[in-house]
Amino acid sequence: MADKVKEVAVEEADRLKTLTSDAARSGAYLYPIRGIAYFLSHKSLWKPLTSKLAPTMTLGLGITTFMFVFTYLPQAAVMAFTNGPLAAISAGILVLSESSTIFTLLSKTFLIDDALVDTFDGVLLSKNSTDLVSEGRQIKAGGDPIAKLGKLMKKPFVKFTPKAMIRYLMYLPLNFIPVVGTVVFVMLQGKRAGPAAHARYFQLKRWNKGQQEKHIEQYRGAYTGFGVAAVLLELVPLASILFAFTNTVGAALWAADIEKQHITKEGTAPRLREQAKKAE
Repeated sequence: MADKVKEVAVEEADRLKTLTSDAARSGAYLYPIRGIAYFLSHKSLWKPLTSKLAPTMTLGLGITTFMFVFTYLPQAAVMAFTNGPLAAISAGILVLSESSTIFTLLSKTFLIDDALVDTFDGVLLSKNSTDLVSEGRQIKAGGDPIAKLGKLMKKPFVKFTPKAMIRYLMYLPLNFIPVVGTVVFVMLQGKRAGPAAHARYFQLKRWNKGQQEKHIEQYRGAYTGFGVAAVLLELVPLASILFAFTNTVGAALWAADIEKQHITKEGTAPRLREQAKKAE
């Protein structure tokens, strides 16, 4: 039995190592960074965020404060037995992750869902992907990309599901493993978050579940790289709302590159692959 457990552990470690390598080679983790730069340099994309800023900032601050006041010390105390001197850091990351998850659940369900859709579509319009966007909403004449957005035909972003929460809770114990456990936890969260970032793109392409799964599997490393970078950015207290929008911008920029077929075999733009090589 022990040998079987060891064998499975080695196989999972090898898979994770391969996935990490593929993610690094793809350079997809740079798209969230590109999203920040693109968002800051295109003021028209600020409109969906500014319209929701006050309520989401209040929500984020309230959740993060509550979680640190009531859950940080108990979790740090438990982690002290497994993580030793790193318990304070690991517990902080865990509380931030928990706060981010709760914030994502509430904000995307009740506050910013439509605003994120507008941001995604607005970026695609700015990248001349009008035909693609017209598959999911009406397009108005004139104005900046956001002003051109007409009535939505469908709402694409999947709401936070009980299944996703159960999976998240299953992964939480990984944080009790010093350093490595936290890294694996973030990787697994990123593996889920990457494909979710392209939910709108898949809908605009009118892909069925099988087509989506085939595409995601083909570029699994790239999606994991994107997802990990996006998850880490959204762990930042208070700024997570901003990064939710910039990550959406990054996802739309990636979708635009795919549409223009400006991608390598890893599924990302050639220039990102070159930048990733320089960083290695």
